[in-house]
Amino acid sequence: MKKKNNTCDLKSCFLCQRSLPEWLPAIQAHRKNLHFKKGEVIFEEGQEVKGIYFVYSGTVKVHKKWGTEKELIIRFAQKGDIFGHRGLGHTPYYPISATAIDAVSACYIDLDFFQTTLKVNQDFLYNLLLFFADELQESERKMRNLAHMQVKGRVAQALISLQEKFGRSEEGHIGITLSRQDLASLVGATYETVFRIINELAQEQLILLDGKHITIADVAQLSNYTKE
Repeated sequence: MKKKNNTCDLKSCFLCQRSLPEWLPAIQAHRKNLHFKKGEVIFEEGQEVKGIYFVYSGTVKVHKKWGTEKELIIRFAQKGDIFGHRGLGHTPYYPISATAIDAVSACYIDLDFFQTTLKVNQDFLYNLLLFFADELQESERKMRNLAHMQVKGRVAQALISLQEKFGRSEEGHIGITLSRQDLASLVGATYETVFRIINELAQEQLILLDGKHITIADVAQLSNYTKE
């Protein structure tokens, strides 16, 4: 991790967009601009919460231990998104970890100032509550899928969701490149199973493979697996 100066523009992130204009100088005075290398752990599960992060550039995976050696990816945070908020509450320890998928620049706000910001900025507080509600619904959907959806359907759903969130590159690939292991962690399955299913979907010409890059060739047909 490295500290950087003047990375944030005070208008791009979840916090700045929803805070009072008069509060922005206070944010500027209290923020810390941090840079993380690809693969660097930003914080770990069980670590004490001392602040909240907002992504300025890059992508962060938020993940949780699943058994002794496995992990489950909860979500991805990209430009403008908040992360580290899952540690808020009466037990101030992160229930999840965060790792930089690629080079990440982030704004860090210490917990005391963040809590003051909540009391001062009602619009930010309201939107944060809506964000929590959306996250809860998404978590419940994922738990339902883990229990009732076949792995092939979960892989199909993951690919479609990734394209919806990250868009497509100029070459038509899904706009984020994940390792097969990260994809397995996202859908809650083994590496071997996901590797086999990805090849099956490619043979069915529903997706195209180019190294680690994946292109969805037929969204409608791929989505059929999510309905079984």
